[in-house]
Amino acid sequence: MDRAIKKKRFTPQRIALGLGILGFLAFVVYVLRNSGQSSLNVNREKITVSKVERGVFDEFIVVTGVVQPLKTYQLDAIEGGYVAQKLLDGGATVKKGDLILKLENQRLMLDFVNRETEMYDLINNLENTRLRLRQDKFTLQRTLSELDYQIRQAKDDFERNSKLFADKVISEQEFTRTRITHERLIQQRGIEIENQKFQEENSITQIKQLEGTLERTRLNLRMMKDNLENLAVKAPVSGLLSRVDVEIGASITAGQNIGQIDDLNGFKMRVEVDEHYISRIFPGLEGSFEFNGATVKLAVSKVYPEVSNGRFQVDMTFDKIPGGVRRGQSVPVRLQLGKPAEATLLATGGFFSDTGGNWVFVVDPSGSRAVRRDISLGRKNPQFFEVLSGLEAGEEVITSSYENFGDKQILNLQN
Repeated sequence: MDRAIKKKRFTPQRIALGLGILGFLAFVVYVLRNSGQSSLNVNREKITVSKVERGVFDEFIVVTGVVQPLKTYQLDAIEGGYVAQKLLDGGATVKKGDLILKLENQRLMLDFVNRETEMYDLINNLENTRLRLRQDKFTLQRTLSELDYQIRQAKDDFERNSKLFADKVISEQEFTRTRITHERLIQQRGIEIENQKFQEENSITQIKQLEGTLERTRLNLRMMKDNLENLAVKAPVSGLLSRVDVEIGASITAGQNIGQIDDLNGFKMRVEVDEHYISRIFPGLEGSFEFNGATVKLAVSKVYPEVSNGRFQVDMTFDKIPGGVRRGQSVPVRLQLGKPAEATLLATGGFFSDTGGNWVFVVDPSGSRAVRRDISLGRKNPQFFEVLSGLEAGEEVITSSYENFGDKQILNLQN
């Protein structure tokens, strides 16, 4: 009896045909999905993927701080000269008035001696003028005494001859001679008084001028003496003589900085900040650093507006100076730029230098590819960017460099 043979439903030909149709459909879907978008295959192990988070954004920057004395006094040469003696070196503790250097200046010494000689000449001239004035007064008294005696005699002769002339005992010539003699002596006395008055006034004027010149000379001499004393360079305050930048025999000019004294009664932190933040740094901002396992708080006390090599300097004071801190220590300081606030956060990375924060590659839920998306970023700290728009918490973003991605719109992530 013949038996009917049952035909197989899934023959090799049908299976091959079905697989071909599925492959074609997958290709069509892929092409349609990626039409108009360029893609690039990327090894997932060579990129960094960060998850967008919701948390507290703490705006701060990390800067390098150097511990410095609270006050620093520059040691400048008031007078120039050459270094004859150097009594103290950098690192010595000094008290106010301690001698540090001795300078010599032959020109200044010679000027002082000449001015001193000039002063003594003025003193001699002043004393001679005063002596001459006294002598002139005595001479006037003697002259007036002699004239008064002669005038009395001439007056007696004139009065006696007046009577004799009235009685016609003497001649008119004799009478006229005695009268003229009397009048001449009176006139001479007046002239002598006027002359002596002029001489006295002139002498008094000379004395005043000499006294003024002498006072100015004495003042200049005192100043020159002070300048000579300034050749001995002394510590203006007590503290640490941190440096002395001269050696014996060196020539020093007036006003030249030759050293520095540090006040040991306190410290401050000097930090350098990028000029990008110059408008955001002001006195009162807080900062901190870790020291010996504890957090040390700081506050901005002074901002130096001068920018050098793209950076400016800021002084910060300690809330409480920790034990063991030393001048010249360098520490990383966390400088706050604003108050902490809730925000959407994206980790920092190399992508920013390539996109300026205007777009990123966002990994889709399947994890097999990343698509370019426009975003907007706000503030930044060393760890995170503040996301203003374009991203949601939980999404994953490629945060490493985009340098090798060109203008691709899609990245195919491969293991």
